[in-house]
Amino acid sequence: MENKHLSIVGYGKNRAEADFYPTPRSTTQALMDREKFEGNIWECACGDGSMSNVLREYCPIVFASDIREDESIDGSKGIDFLKAEKKFDNIITNPPYRHAKEFVLKAKKQASRKVAMLLKLVFLEGIGRYEMFQDKEFPLKKVYVFCKRQKIYANGKIGRNSGLIAYAWFVWDKNYKGEPTIEWIPQW
Repeated sequence: MENKHLSIVGYGKNRAEADFYPTPRSTTQALMDREKFEGNIWECACGDGSMSNVLREYCPIVFASDIREDESIDGSKGIDFLKAEKKFDNIITNPPYRHAKEFVLKAKKQASRKVAMLLKLVFLEGIGRYEMFQDKEFPLKKVYVFCKRQKIYANGKIGRNSGLIAYAWFVWDKNYKGEPTIEWIPQW
């Protein structure tokens, strides 16, 4: 596949095509070792299967899909999550950064139990996301902050500025009551 880049307004730099940043195995394991998910899971931005393969070790029913249609996709190809109407118990993914808020809002409509998104820690900031974090119908339950920067690379290839961003797992739980909490993941 040709290595194209998309220029994202406000970032001042180029982004990998379709925001493809494969999730390290240990990053997904860290979530699954801390949070229990009952029922099936939809990994809706599966890319090469880095995350969905780990999820299958914890849950027997994982549906993986991606908007891209190239041969590297490890799941159902050509499914635009933001337009899909599939219902699942849980949705877990590392969404395209430029569509992170839209992915969270859509996932909360499509999931009946939990939503977990791997996001930059700065996702907590912003007037535009404030209302989303105030939702009591499908509230934010926990933010799992990585103590060590995760090595997440554009197109899965080590780059000059790789590993410089703070990530966290954001978990929304439809049955949760109370204020969100923070837990640290001390991966050494």
